[in-house]
Amino acid sequence: MTATATAARRDTLHRRIRLIVGITIGYNLIEAVIAIAAGSVASSAALIGFGLDSTIEVLSAAAVAWQFTRRDPERWEKPTLRVIAVAFFALALYVTATSVAALVTTERPEHSTIGIALTAVSVAVMPFLSLAERRAGKELGSATAVADSKQTLICTYLSAAVLIGLIANSLLGWWWADAVAGLVIAAFAVREGIEAWKGDACATSVGMLLDDEDAHDHDHHHHDD
Repeated sequence: MTATATAARRDTLHRRIRLIVGITIGYNLIEAVIAIAAGSVASSAALIGFGLDSTIEVLSAAAVAWQFTRRDPERWEKPTLRVIAVAFFALALYVTATSVAALVTTERPEHSTIGIALTAVSVAVMPFLSLAERRAGKELGSATAVADSKQTLICTYLSAAVLIGLIANSLLGWWWADAVAGLVIAAFAVREGIEAWKGDACATSVGMLLDDEDAHDHDHHHHDD
């Protein structure tokens, strides 16, 4: 592959990531507003947590979008990853507090048709956005794009957890299912926060490892000659 072709490919991937991130931001903003409003009405810790998670998704995606509008996106990997990590930890703290409070006070969330519809749509939409961003990120060797795609995937898991919690509460009267779904969200958030924080060391090195492999291949070819 010639240098120009590679540069052109990188530009295409940068553009693709910006587009995916743009769609993710738009979708999550709508999701956040609906989830937080519906969660407040139904006093559902999981739905409010889900809405806040969507807000963090927006922050994370916006950080990546900003990074990919820079002339040299690779230089901004570390600070962008740190922003993503801190946002995750903040979310985990909040959701744990609200879920534990809900369990202690045995607060029963109301049935939320809007919440069920919203989380069901997310379960359907999110995996596609995540996969597209991860593919582009891996090809670029971008730790932040891969980290952001993982966040989108977590959003899918969370949607599923909240959806199950809401349905269990509505159909079976399991009021605690909502708080448990909230704690699942918090656990995921902590794990991904740690991943993103360490990501400047490990995830970025994915790109470097790939480069090294290429270099070794070239060396082998030279030795063969």
